[in-house]
Amino acid sequence: MSLEADWFLRAHPEITTIEVLLPDCNGVMRGKWLPRYKLRTIFDGELKLPKTALSLDIWGRDVEQLVFATGDADGVCRPVEGSLLPTPWSPQQQHGQVMLSMFNDDGAPYMGDPRHVLKQVLALFQEEGWRPVVAAELEFSLVRWDESAPLHTCPSLPNQSPVGGNTYGLDVLNHNQAMLEDLRIACEIQDLPFDGVVKESAPSQYEINMQHVDNPVLAAKQIMMMKRLIKGVAGKHGLVASFMPKPFEDEAGNGMHVHCSVLDEKGVNIFDDGTELGTPLLHNAIGGCLQHMADSVAIFAPSFNAYRRFQPGCHAPTFPSWGYENRTVAVRVPAGSNSARRLEHRVAGSDTNPYLMFAVLLSAMLEGMLNNLSPGKPVTGDGYAKETDLLPVYMPEAVRLFSESEFIRKAMGPELQRIFTLTKEQEIAEFRRRITTLEYQSYLEKL
Repeated sequence: MSLEADWFLRAHPEITTIEVLLPDCNGVMRGKWLPRYKLRTIFDGELKLPKTALSLDIWGRDVEQLVFATGDADGVCRPVEGSLLPTPWSPQQQHGQVMLSMFNDDGAPYMGDPRHVLKQVLALFQEEGWRPVVAAELEFSLVRWDESAPLHTCPSLPNQSPVGGNTYGLDVLNHNQAMLEDLRIACEIQDLPFDGVVKESAPSQYEINMQHVDNPVLAAKQIMMMKRLIKGVAGKHGLVASFMPKPFEDEAGNGMHVHCSVLDEKGVNIFDDGTELGTPLLHNAIGGCLQHMADSVAIFAPSFNAYRRFQPGCHAPTFPSWGYENRTVAVRVPAGSNSARRLEHRVAGSDTNPYLMFAVLLSAMLEGMLNNLSPGKPVTGDGYAKETDLLPVYMPEAVRLFSESEFIRKAMGPELQRIFTLTKEQEIAEFRRRITTLEYQSYLEKL
């Protein structure tokens, strides 16, 4: 057994169960629970799961085309370094967790695993002597579930929705103080870079800020663990923490904004030229983001519900645009210290898989910098007013662009492009065959 596993078992005699976690392409944790004595098999490389576990649809169903094509072959699952930790929200705190990554039998990374896709992109940055620095802002809704619809947790009159979201409201944070304090403690136990919590613009909506990290693979792991932690702590308090992009029809949805800068071999920010404008490389990186944004929307918005965000007044960009200190554009250059000059990518919903999100974002930035792509003029004023070059706002169109994109094939590899496309097509087919309540209300008696 590895020293890490041996130390963990000696340090935590109370833990009886290990939750093994394999993030699939949807960003959903798959895996199993194992008794503590099986931790040896995990670290010895004896744990296997079907490779198709990475391409299950959102309901956990196999994509038959993938199963039949491979014979549902297994992959070897190995622990991700630093992910063996206690889960403080588990009953009597008797559970631990370890995240997995999948390999082929010959030891080579399986390129249907989003983690390996991101590592491959970072290798290209390393060839240039560059190191990306990323940070995420995670929005989520804190709700109660009444078996048919989510209910707000913000204070309001009986049978009425809250009026406004009380943005940055401290009294609302006080209302959920016990849960938020447990969340802070859990972040300390799991060594997650918690950088504060704020009340966001929609009722029952909050945002967790995460610290900047100069290793996007580590940052993606931390985001996955943070989302699981938030959901676990909320559940302990009888609440549902949801990263569903659009849980309420008439309110802003949940996004995941990503800040990104790039350091050279000396640790100097290559986007900093000593002014607020930033270097040509910053502009080139933005140019790459804009050029490949439409092809990448299926990653930024991987669920059917995610496209509900792309509406007027919902604070989600609807066309490739950029600007300085402008929160109505897709890529924003925030004000602040010149040494921290960076871009903020504002398209993704909080349901995005962070490994895949970082992979397409960084690939687009790299292509922009290597090919001297121009972003055009920055937008001033209302970034939602433009009526041309719209991003795909329906899932079928986004998936079609993704499946046909040479940029995606180059950035993420043909295996990931293939399995992600087939998974999304299966989800689209399920939604297409379902009849909604609105359709009954519209047509049943009138036609």
